[in-house]
Amino acid sequence: MSTSGLKAIAPVPTAADFLDIVLSKTQRKTPTVIHKNFKISRIRNFYMRKVKFCQDCFDEKLGAILTEFPMLDDLHPFLSSLMNVLYDKNHYKLALGQLRTARHLIDHVAKDYCRLLKFGDSLYRCKQLKKAALGRMATIMRRQKDPLAYLEQVRQHISRLPAIDPNTRTLLVCGYPNVGKSSFINKVTRADVDVQPYAFTTKSLFVGHLDYKYLRWQVIDTPGILDHPLEEMNTIEMQSITAMAHLKSAILYFMDLSEQCGYTVEAQCKLFHSIKPLFATKPTVLVLNKIDVMKLEELHPDNRALVQEIIDTEGVICVQTSCATEEGVMDLKNKACDALLAHRVDLKMKGSKITSVANRIHVAQPKPRDDVVRAPCIPDAVKNRKKFDKDDPDRPRLLRDEELEQGTPVNKARRGDG
Repeated sequence: MSTSGLKAIAPVPTAADFLDIVLSKTQRKTPTVIHKNFKISRIRNFYMRKVKFCQDCFDEKLGAILTEFPMLDDLHPFLSSLMNVLYDKNHYKLALGQLRTARHLIDHVAKDYCRLLKFGDSLYRCKQLKKAALGRMATIMRRQKDPLAYLEQVRQHISRLPAIDPNTRTLLVCGYPNVGKSSFINKVTRADVDVQPYAFTTKSLFVGHLDYKYLRWQVIDTPGILDHPLEEMNTIEMQSITAMAHLKSAILYFMDLSEQCGYTVEAQCKLFHSIKPLFATKPTVLVLNKIDVMKLEELHPDNRALVQEIIDTEGVICVQTSCATEEGVMDLKNKACDALLAHRVDLKMKGSKITSVANRIHVAQPKPRDDVVRAPCIPDAVKNRKKFDKDDPDRPRLLRDEELEQGTPVNKARRGDG
């Protein structure tokens, strides 16, 4: 399931609305006329039907909520971790568990009172039992006020999440705040990411899409990461870490050599090494941005040595760009996409499927049975045929020649359309 699949969840009513919906539906959809002169079996069935119908309504409504909200363990690891970061996994599971318990309790209440109704000896006694049954169900539902309110908030927030497909081709842009990540995304995709000359403009994951080699790609702009331990990271930074760890993507690590972002080159190199374990198996592109202000060649030798150490790391591609002048932006896009395509092919070649297919393929190589040379046989008529030469005056005239002379398609001219 992708985040777009999570957005189809229906609104969750409050506890009061829930009761209104179920009780009014019970009143509308079940018979309302009963007299004390009716046979006692008919009176009992009348009230048992109301209790059962009410229980079925609760069961249906709660079941819909429980099936629409996903189980975190069934989701893709990226979506599961993202929901844990945003909504706290334990709180989410607890809310769904409370609704599941409420449904179970309501079922028990309905069964108990239907059993009691079988022994009701008058209309008054049966009516009181029905009232007690509906009252106890309503009390159970009122206690679910907080879980229902929490799930509705989660649902509203999920609908505002970007539509990320964890299985498609993905370019993941990361780095310190204000190094030009959002500017790059605005240049290569149709996303409209807010860009400001100060840090932490991007507060959540932004997704843009681009086309390369007739394939659809998603480009994810992560909020800027600061270099400190995982347990000290805030929700914004944890989203970036989650995306890097779980998405099969190409990583574009942006650096600002001019240090206009407010962070030194040394700090940016240190961050690269600290988060490198997260994308050790992914194709990585080191993007030296803002070269209109500062190029790699102009750096201080100490800083240049630090950057060169990253460039020399195995599997790292280095590209210099400037989002202001658009220099190198398209080259960066092409190199990153090509690197990810090659990486995906390598993974498939190493997988278990390729061996099972390769074992069944046999390429036959013909072996000579003697030393006789058997040259290809070309008939003399073919060898002696005159080659086409457009400058030869004696060659046959073609319709193409007429077309070139007249300047109109020949068939059109003959039909009289021209």
